[in-house]
Amino acid sequence: MKSHDVQSIDLQVSKAQAFAFIRDPQQLPRWAQAFASVTGKHAVLRTPNGEVPIDLDVRAAQEQGTVDWIMTFPDRSVASAFSRVVELGPERCAFSFVLTPPPVPLEQLEGALEQQSKILAEELQTLKHLVEHHA
Repeated sequence: MKSHDVQSIDLQVSKAQAFAFIRDPQQLPRWAQAFASVTGKHAVLRTPNGEVPIDLDVRAAQEQGTVDWIMTFPDRSVASAFSRVVELGPERCAFSFVLTPPPVPLEQLEGALEQQSKILAEELQTLKHLVEHHA
């Protein structure tokens, strides 16, 4: 069973522009389907069992281009998402995202990462459109 998925996308904007958008938690509901809303360090996630309030810790390091999201659920389980923006030229960068399995029991994992991987591919296309069109 695959334990992670890595995807990336080229963005036709500067690293600084992409990083500013990606690190802003208020932008998450615009491109990440699981986020219903974000307010400060709290968010509401859409799950197959309904919406769930979570604590959201965004750890961003501009010099390295990393943006990591640490999500703590009501039962205190933790999910993490890791990403990086890499400069490829003055107005071009790559955004990579490491998708890890959700914090669910092993018997529920079958197919979960594969499904999330397909969703991530769609989300990266949405992100590309938003960042490149200054929306």
